[in-house]
Amino acid sequence: MRDWEQRHLLDCLQGVPSQPWVWLSPSAAWLPQDVPAGRGLRLHASAIDGPHHWNGDLRCGHALPLPAETFSAIVIQHAPPEHLAPLLAECARVLMPGGRLWMTLLNRYSPYRAHWQWQGARPASLARSRVLLKRHGIRCHTVRYYGPLWSQAADASGNSLPALRALCVLEAEKRTEALIGPIPVSQPGWRQTVAT
Repeated sequence: MRDWEQRHLLDCLQGVPSQPWVWLSPSAAWLPQDVPAGRGLRLHASAIDGPHHWNGDLRCGHALPLPAETFSAIVIQHAPPEHLAPLLAECARVLMPGGRLWMTLLNRYSPYRAHWQWQGARPASLARSRVLLKRHGIRCHTVRYYGPLWSQAADASGNSLPALRALCVLEAEKRTEALIGPIPVSQPGWRQTVAT
């Protein structure tokens, strides 16, 4: 499933070629081997430095040492629920207006959860993720379900019973308030004749 997820997210990033991007994954094994097109950073959560640190192309904490509005695309894979709020706040800061964000979550309602629950995985809630994205000015416009229902051998296309599939992929966009445009000025003048 990880390989399929990487292929899908790489295809999504192809829509923003030559633009700066950042890929945040839960471990080094989840980083894609093929580097996406354009300029970007591949970071993974650091087990050595602590839960709020990243390693990879850059070593840093949750606060990325980058200026605001640096990236046009962000990929977040399986962020832990306890780190979701500060992570999304930082992503909102470094994402350009009009930038895209893709976020993957394990589906808590999928029968496939029996495969990962025994490993202690606690996925973030889809509803909470959408609320946090909205709070930071990132509008979620699609939620798609992919992956197997019961086993790895099942069809991963997501055609049947989509809400029960193993994986949720949220696609969102950073929206900003537009400035008020120019208003045409009417010419001053009298509308009625003035009696003298």
